[in-house]
Amino acid sequence: MKKTINIFLILLLVFVSACDKDSFAELNSDPSALSDPDLRFSMTKAEEQMYGDDYLIWFYDNFDYAYPWSQVATATGSGANSEAIFEMGPVADRLYIYREVIPNTRDIRAQIEALSEEEQEARRALKAMTYPVQIFPSMLYSDLYGSMIYTQAGLAPYTSPPLFNPEFDTQEELYTIWLEELDMAIEDLSASNQFEIGDNDVIYGGDYAKWAKFCNLLKLKIAARMINTDRAKALAIAEEVANSPAGYMDDLSDDFIYQRDINYRGTGNPMGAGAGSIELIDFMVANKDPRVKVLFDKNSFNGEVIQAFIDAGQDLPPYVEQYVVLDAAGNFEGWSGPGEPWVRYFGVPLSPDAAFIGANDVYFNQGINNRVNLNGAEKTYTSTSNFAERITRTGYGFTYPTKPNGRVLQRNDNFPPLKVILGSSAETNLYLAEFKLLGANIPGDAQDYLNRGVELSARVLDMLAENNGFPYYDEDPVYMDAALAEAGATKLRDEEIANLLLQPAYDLSTDGLEKVYIQQYINFAAMPGDLWTTVRRSGIPKTASTILPRDPFLTGGSSATVPRRFTVRTPTEDNSNYNNYNNAYMEQGFTTGSNDPQVLNTERLWFDKQNPNYGAGPKQ
Repeated sequence: MKKTINIFLILLLVFVSACDKDSFAELNSDPSALSDPDLRFSMTKAEEQMYGDDYLIWFYDNFDYAYPWSQVATATGSGANSEAIFEMGPVADRLYIYREVIPNTRDIRAQIEALSEEEQEARRALKAMTYPVQIFPSMLYSDLYGSMIYTQAGLAPYTSPPLFNPEFDTQEELYTIWLEELDMAIEDLSASNQFEIGDNDVIYGGDYAKWAKFCNLLKLKIAARMINTDRAKALAIAEEVANSPAGYMDDLSDDFIYQRDINYRGTGNPMGAGAGSIELIDFMVANKDPRVKVLFDKNSFNGEVIQAFIDAGQDLPPYVEQYVVLDAAGNFEGWSGPGEPWVRYFGVPLSPDAAFIGANDVYFNQGINNRVNLNGAEKTYTSTSNFAERITRTGYGFTYPTKPNGRVLQRNDNFPPLKVILGSSAETNLYLAEFKLLGANIPGDAQDYLNRGVELSARVLDMLAENNGFPYYDEDPVYMDAALAEAGATKLRDEEIANLLLQPAYDLSTDGLEKVYIQQYINFAAMPGDLWTTVRRSGIPKTASTILPRDPFLTGGSSATVPRRFTVRTPTEDNSNYNNYNNAYMEQGFTTGSNDPQVLNTERLWFDKQNPNYGAGPKQ
């Protein structure tokens, strides 16, 4: 054996010695001189990084703060709000912008700029894509904290000496910078004879024209944030977009739908989304707005469950019972009022004081009130509607509510990949309706923009419900009656949109601006950003509104103070960039380290200084 091994080693040495040295060198190249990566793959990665830290953004930033403060739902995992919702605690780590997004976009640009002039010209559109990719998450970051490191972010590898202490840009400066970058990007995305990226562009499949439209949406987002600070500039931006040769997003095929990959189903951890607002859900049900079926969960009280309560002699929740129709024998026969599915959606009062009012036990003590014992089997049912967690993740099962010891009907397989709406044609049209009402010289009618926006909003949410595996999308399988099964489905029917737009709450001839903002508010409830920004700049829901009233936030009988920005950490002197952090916070007038709601309400961001107070309604 030993002799055989020796012979093998001798032959191997002879072979290696005989090899051409140049060929050998090719096989063992210097790792510092590797071939350039394919920029198409780099762009794929950049797009993936736009939606970072999604679990904590939903769990903390949205469900603990933005959604309860905006009066969409109660705080994470709670049936009722408490005073604690106004004091900030943990937040998402949005620094992925600096760790991942900006380093990647800068690298793509640097590699393109190192090419020949001819190759650079062919990659103008590819380079231009990097700007909306980094502007979108940066804008959402600035909505919470104001000034941020942007123009000097990620420059260390490209500067000599390396720039390790970048300066902050103010929010006002950021808007100017972003508008300039977007205008440049739109021009380059419209260039001819461009390098084809194809399916490596996981958003638009290499369609640069759609990226140009997305850039125009980002311009409208900036205009919306400036509307109460520099209205003339904001309206001028709207006019640029409405008349842009690149066009604007106006079709479902233009929507910016994020999908990380075919195996990504969102976080595996529960989000604990809170219960929906009684005011918002009542408004949507009263108008039979089909989007309520996507934004909120249907409650457990189908006909079979109601019959189980009747058989057990157990009282039904009064807001459920009001719509129940009994036959001559006292058994469940059907629904009065709006019928299925509308009778399955109920919200809760949002004021912290509401939890101490005895009459509200029907909302907040469901574990006791909605427990039924039938033939020795006990089961508890949910009578109100939580915010739909399936908007945020898809990899979990669902058990349909049935009577105790009844059938077991579940959806526990074929979990679809998660899709997330990051920008839409609905949003574009609803912005244009707003700007038209405020005096922008744009073609079209505000009512037409609103109608188009509402229709597109309903249709994109219908797409989301179908893709993300909403359990009632096609039918309610607990019902045996085919008509009831169809009526109970989440799937959008064309007549629902037509009937919705006939309702007075969607007619802009009176209170037009408030009605437009309400539609923006509803549309943004399914998106991971913009909701709270819309509430801050619009003053809706409006106190004592006859359309969608604000639920007074009372604690101990007094009005609670709601924050307007997020807490910023106190910089420490061992931070090499201490001076820039300190100067940025001082320039904005921020008290660092404070989670005092009064401080966070009065020390506002630049875009928020001229905005109406919560509940004050729109500034005309």
